[in-house]
Parts: sequence; structure tokens; C-alpha cells
Amino acid sequence: MNSIGPIIGASAAAAAAQRQMEEEERMTTYGPDDLQNDWEFKIVRANQGAFRDQAKLTKLINEEKQAGWVLLEKFDDSRIRFKRQRSMQAHDEQLRSQGIDPYRIQYGTSLNRTMMMVIAAIAGVALLAIALWILFLVSVTP
Repeated sequence: MNSIGPIIGASAAAAAAQRQMEEEERMTTYGPDDLQNDWEFKIVRANQGAFRDQAKLTKLINEEKQAGWVLLEKFDDSRIRFKRQRSMQAHDEQLRSQGIDPYRIQYGTSLNRTMMMVIAAIAGVALLAIALWILFLVSVTP
């Protein structure tokens, strides 16, 4: 069985994540207003272009608004940048008690979790194939 495939996949995913972070550094410049007016910023990421779907995008914006976050820009269908006044941190504990994470940066299933589910599914199929092969060999052996 070839075990190098998942390693190559994980390596490619890590390289893509590094490229995205470098791109975000270039795209996120902050002016005097941003720095002097006590804003804080975050980027929310999603897998598989979730923000292409207008309903999901609207849902995200409305959820973030509860914690005082304001849409700043949509980089692409997987990354959105928000900002809020630091004074909104005073409400964070109340939000957490309601199950809201004011600092979430992942929307939906994380890439790591998705990769683990894919690897588990592949392993499950491989084990099933091995079990069926063993059953076949046992059934044809005199």
C-alpha cells in the first residue's frame, strides 16, 4: 500500500497555507485611522469556497456582527477580513456564555479536520478491501 500520497497531500496543503498567509500580509495594510482608533482585526477562513454562497456569507456577517465585528473586505471565497473597536472586548465573556466565540477564525470544518476525515475514509476503504480479499482467499482455499 502506498503511504506517500497523504504525506505529499499534507505537504502541499502546508505550502498552500504558507502562500495564503504571505498573500494576506501583503493585502492587509493598515492606515493611521486603523492604528490610532484602536481597531482590532481578524481574518475568518473557510474551506472549499464557502463564502461563494451568498447565504453562508450573510450568515457569517450576521454572526460576527453580534460580537461587534464589521466586514472590512472579502479577499476571496475562502477568506474575509473583519475589524472591530477594542472596546467591544468588554462584551466577550457574555458572548462566550452564549456559545459565541468572538475570536473565531475558522468557519465550518477546518482543513486539518477535513484532511483527517479523508484519510480515515481512505484507510477504511483499504481495510475493507483487505478484509474482502482475505475472505475471498479463505473461501477458495480447500
